[in-house]
Amino acid sequence: MAHCSSEALGPLVERHKEETADVADDRRESALPSTAYAVLGLLTMTGEVTGYELRKWAMNMRYFYWSPAQSQLYLELRRLRDRALVYERTEAQPGRPDKRYYTITDTGRRVFRDWLDHSEVGPPLLKHSVALRLFFGHQTSHSRLREVLTQYAEWARRQQQELSALKGDMLPALRYSSIVADWGVGYFAAEINAVESALASLDAMDSEVGES
Repeated sequence: MAHCSSEALGPLVERHKEETADVADDRRESALPSTAYAVLGLLTMTGEVTGYELRKWAMNMRYFYWSPAQSQLYLELRRLRDRALVYERTEAQPGRPDKRYYTITDTGRRVFRDWLDHSEVGPPLLKHSVALRLFFGHQTSHSRLREVLTQYAEWARRQQQELSALKGDMLPALRYSSIVADWGVGYFAAEINAVESALASLDAMDSEVGES
């Protein structure tokens, strides 16, 4: 059996490294905003739709992602169209602006699948304004902090209830969406628990002041 020396394998290893680096560079250069990938993903589920119809689908993502404004959605659709990731079909309407329909292309599906399979796993971008206000709680009163926390808990409960209802109406084919819905329900439950814990801590602080 023939054996390859390390000297003989060296150029092959280096070539593999260069090719791997080239692929990584190509992915970085062709990277899209997260919202664009969300649009591509929705188009894999909807078939041909108008921007307005796609916006209605996107509204269901507001519980665990963000629901882009109509203008942002059309911006992403134009970006994807210009990259040949989405196909735009125009339908004339007498006396009215043309209606535009969008479908994902085969290239768009490949790019979306590549993002699903190879994008880096990173932490979510956390901008919790209620937690930030509590962080600077020494600059306000406990009564105001309680109002803020209570209002936030009420909002979280509404979101939890709406998401639970949405999950109940999901078609069996949307099983992965159902899993994410469960995740969202658990997230809002954790937020409510965190608020209740914070309120209890404020009560304890008030008791300490009263006893001193």
